[in-house]
Amino acid sequence: MKRTALIIIPTILMSFSSMTSFGQGKETGVSEIRNILTKKEINEGWKLLFDGTSSAGWINAKTGQFPQGGWEIKDDMLSVNPATKGTNGGGDIVTEGKYRSFEFSADFRYTKGANSGIKYFIDTEKENGAQATIGCEYQVLDDINHPDAKAGFEGNRKLAGLYDLIAPKNVSDNGFDKWNTAKIIVRGNKVQHWLNGRMTVEYVRGSEKWKELVAKSKFKDIKGFAEATEGRILLQDHGNIVSYRNIRIREIKE
Repeated sequence: MKRTALIIIPTILMSFSSMTSFGQGKETGVSEIRNILTKKEINEGWKLLFDGTSSAGWINAKTGQFPQGGWEIKDDMLSVNPATKGTNGGGDIVTEGKYRSFEFSADFRYTKGANSGIKYFIDTEKENGAQATIGCEYQVLDDINHPDAKAGFEGNRKLAGLYDLIAPKNVSDNGFDKWNTAKIIVRGNKVQHWLNGRMTVEYVRGSEKWKELVAKSKFKDIKGFAEATEGRILLQDHGNIVSYRNIRIREIKE
């Protein structure tokens, strides 16, 4: 009887990373995933503030409309791009929504020598719009190549600091043209800044220490600086190419 050879072909399993998994990228502390929430994050209350393809949810801080130029949506990124500004484009953009207590997170990538910022507690209606872009600022800066890092007082204008008020500590910067992850946590008047998984700033708005800091800062003559109980989130156009992605927020019950 003729025997038939039995050939077993092993099944090859290709392992792909799920688009809903939260992996680590080449840059320390930064996710590979772009503008997607996991089921766990959705259950925890996270919401995307940028969908990767449109300007939905964002407006110019002063005009109330998303600018026609100066900002670019490309390759899953929301970027400041001065080359596209034109005559009436650009300017700081803010969320349509207002937030009180929250956890905010975003990946950012700055070019060499660039300057930008993430501001919060922005009141675009204050003094009929005269202070539409003024608030607490998480500084986004190339500390090595931008002169502002040496300005201010004892480093209070450096990356991940509270601009012109508190210098950052434990800064772990991946550098220009690399992705970093910023996080801002607000619980009532208690605020923290984080960069790539490390806390860099902690303070209490309205405290005596806070008032002392404001009195010594460039904001000393602004009545009620950053005292709003709720406000918008702002991405700053400082005239340099800076990109953002994975912009998300989770409101915190007080």
